[in-house]
Amino acid sequence: MKQKNENITVVIPTLNEEFTIGDVIKIVQKYTNNILIVDGHSTDNTVNTAKLFDTRIIYDNRKGKGAAIRGAISHITTPITVFIDADFSHDPNDIPLLIQPIIEGKADHVSGSRLIGGSSELHGGFDECFRLMGSSFITACINNKFKVKLSESQNGFRAIKTDVLKALDLKENITTIEQEMVIKTLKKGFRMAEVPTHEHKRKAGYSKIDVKKVAFRYVYSFIKYLYF
Repeated sequence: MKQKNENITVVIPTLNEEFTIGDVIKIVQKYTNNILIVDGHSTDNTVNTAKLFDTRIIYDNRKGKGAAIRGAISHITTPITVFIDADFSHDPNDIPLLIQPIIEGKADHVSGSRLIGGSSELHGGFDECFRLMGSSFITACINNKFKVKLSESQNGFRAIKTDVLKALDLKENITTIEQEMVIKTLKKGFRMAEVPTHEHKRKAGYSKIDVKKVAFRYVYSFIKYLYF
């Protein structure tokens, strides 16, 4: 894609990402002028930095990334929505790759895959090990249930038709919303695809996910949406 695509809105949830948000926005603006920042009431200069660019800024209800994503939905009017993290772990230059299956009419929802594209972040410690094992188990169950061949279900870097997004009736308040989106896409008969995207080591800040605190919610929501 050599020119901007005004049929997409890029949604960027933020929470204290002052050191990376400007660089992320600069690259995203190569592909679209429709950028929606959903801020979690940052206490640093994240919002002030975002205001330097031509972006829309709204605030979430402080309940987590999932709540931020759900809160953004009513503000999106373009046919395609892209979700990307603000810490530069996702490469905005992969946006054309991510939306291509939708543009070609081959998919309704496309997830980036770190298992295919590689990760510079998801290894090296017990938390990363547990995250990978848990994600792989959940993805295997999704594949078995719906007879698909996804490599992962937890990546926050994804593109989806906006009308499909609105039809999913999302409920999760935290990062479990990513697996909820995948499960509900398949459960409602929409087409799911994935493309290889590399997860880079974040340039600044820290992960907002505490595996020990959210593990139960991942298991609970996975069982709830997959089997009931």
